[in-house]
Amino acid sequence: MQTLTTRSKVASNKKMTFVEKLYLPAIMGGMALTLKHFFKKKVTIQYPEQKREFAPVFRGQHVLKRDENGAERCTACGLCAVACPAEAITMTAAERKPGEEALYREEKYASVYEINMLRCIFCGLCEEACPKEAIFLTDRMVDTDYVRKNFIYGKDKLVDPLNNPIDVSKRETRETREFKTHPEFTHNKLNTKSLK
Repeated sequence: MQTLTTRSKVASNKKMTFVEKLYLPAIMGGMALTLKHFFKKKVTIQYPEQKREFAPVFRGQHVLKRDENGAERCTACGLCAVACPAEAITMTAAERKPGEEALYREEKYASVYEINMLRCIFCGLCEEACPKEAIFLTDRMVDTDYVRKNFIYGKDKLVDPLNNPIDVSKRETRETREFKTHPEFTHNKLNTKSLK
């Protein structure tokens, strides 16, 4: 019968010799390999005392940024949720009420913004899709826990704290920095005159 592939191998039914039956060559080969690695430099780090440096492109826990006046940048447009391949982001939009101009940047904001960290694959597509530069992936690790519901991060864990903002300047691209400083493109900045 003709074989369907050229990669087929004929199995041999050769009898084992006395030395092969003792498995001594195989055991000695395994011991030699172990001894060879025994004297090499260890690649393991002692975690609590030593911390491994992350690459600059490491993507960790998300943060919802505020603008320079402390107002939330997110306008609940939903582009991050649409771009998320794992469907980990959910949000509910709400209208800004009079007197909340200092809290939210635009007329529409995310009253509920949740990321399921168990579903998130940290791909960074939400960060790329956001037109307002509201969401960034930081160099922080996601905390561990034993309860699944504690991995659903709401705005309480995601919004950038006012007193200690997280630096995401390493995550911004050169084009983004040029856009922010270009004098013609001021439409993306908060118009402080309209708030007074």
